[in-house]
Amino acid sequence: MPVERVQSGIYGLDELITGGFPKGRTILISGACGTGKSILCSQYLYRGAAEFDEPGVYVAFDERPEEIRSDMANFGWDIEAMEKKGKLAIVDVTSAKAGVPSEEDHAILPGQLDIDKILVDAISVARNIGAKRMVFDSIPSMAFRMDTVHEIRKGILKLAYISAKAGLTTLITTEAEESPSGVPIKFSRYEVEEYVADGVVVLGLFGGGQSAFRTLHVRKMRGTKHALELHPMEIGDKGITVKKIGGI
Repeated sequence: MPVERVQSGIYGLDELITGGFPKGRTILISGACGTGKSILCSQYLYRGAAEFDEPGVYVAFDERPEEIRSDMANFGWDIEAMEKKGKLAIVDVTSAKAGVPSEEDHAILPGQLDIDKILVDAISVARNIGAKRMVFDSIPSMAFRMDTVHEIRKGILKLAYISAKAGLTTLITTEAEESPSGVPIKFSRYEVEEYVADGVVVLGLFGGGQSAFRTLHVRKMRGTKHALELHPMEIGDKGITVKKIGGI
């Protein structure tokens, strides 16, 4: 039986993964600071809602929702318009982590910073808007109250299971440690995320200044024939574009 696909919304990426992300799976977006993880996730959600009629939920652990909306506006993505149409929703976890009240419609309270509570609330929001896509940004921030790698692995497994049961294709982000050359030394903060996720997309940033360039590598995609090469990636006015350099 053919694997159902969800268009990524990332220009040039679907051609590398046989037409899109496997539907209902969890995909890890890994990379060091500044490699474009949040932009990729935002593009996935925005184009999904605006162009593919697939509503989405952004669970924000690192940035305030107003910052996310402002950052997205730089690419011409009107998040507020999509929110008003009920096609996008942002769940604010960042304010609770900072111990301050949130003015958002969807927010976790400071006393409710528990992965189970966050998942229940996020899935509830997803059901209310008929979401097909979800983003958790990021795993290290989600795990800040977990004491052991075992707890973190259990939390990620629970996230993947519950979101799949809800019919969501989910992107989760994590930090990757890299060498001075820009090549990742390992693919995740806790070295468990890549084993739990159904797919792993690694973003890189090589060099510095005018000579710096970005890359994207599909490290893993279960049930999918995919390109193995390191591909050049650009962040432009309309978001991320991946340039194909070889066949699959």
